[in-house]
Amino acid sequence: MQGYWCDLGDPDTESRRALPKGPRPTLPHPLALAETRSGALGLSLSSEAMKINQDTVLRGKKVTLVPYTAAHVLRYHEWMQSEELQRLTASEPLSLEQEYEMQRSWQNDADTHSEGAATFLFSPECTFIVLDAGCWPGQAEENSMVGDVNLFLTNTEDPTLGEIEIMIAEPSYRGRGFGKEATLLMMAYGVRNLGITKFEAKIGQENEASICMFKKLHFKEVAVNSVFQEVTLRLDVSDQERRWLLEQTNHMEEKSYAELKQAAGVLDT
Repeated sequence: MQGYWCDLGDPDTESRRALPKGPRPTLPHPLALAETRSGALGLSLSSEAMKINQDTVLRGKKVTLVPYTAAHVLRYHEWMQSEELQRLTASEPLSLEQEYEMQRSWQNDADTHSEGAATFLFSPECTFIVLDAGCWPGQAEENSMVGDVNLFLTNTEDPTLGEIEIMIAEPSYRGRGFGKEATLLMMAYGVRNLGITKFEAKIGQENEASICMFKKLHFKEVAVNSVFQEVTLRLDVSDQERRWLLEQTNHMEEKSYAELKQAAGVLDT
């Protein structure tokens, strides 16, 4: 996954500036610990650490968020052959093998730290593929994909700050609330599971629809960058905002990805 999100002039698609090619640096995030076997956030008693959302599925009314796996790469690669997406994401097309390498990098690049029997996992990025909840489970995941949502935890001065990005790549799903729900589910996950207390979103200045969507989610404009022609919006999660966010996502179900795939008779890829 290339990580250069686009501005399509749509409320379900957030833009960001082009960044240098390659994976983001792996920086420690003290709250991004491996889950215990009981599913609670904390120290893992297992000898192996895993990326915190590697076995997590977030299910809403319109969207289901699943971890980014090799099964999703081909569809993502097809998306990125679009000249429009290449232009809007300020990126060059990668070969299919390079896309697979990017996925492996996302899945495997994390710093671990052992202390006694406990294994800590630090990861700077939380990524979910956005699926149409009406299609999956049931249809193949790659045929249910509509976009992706990311949360970057790379601010070393404030590890409780997450930069959120949303992309709805399938044109027929834009403007229908899929991006809004995916964003809310990711925010709720960040607050409840990762200790996030502040969110930021960077959006192209001309993307008034996306700016409007985030403002409806209680984000406030805090900065304008004339060089990158983008607006930074921010949400501080006060007790009141936390209650509002959890009310908006009280329908969200958190499930095991492995168990759902096993029940559907799908082997890991």
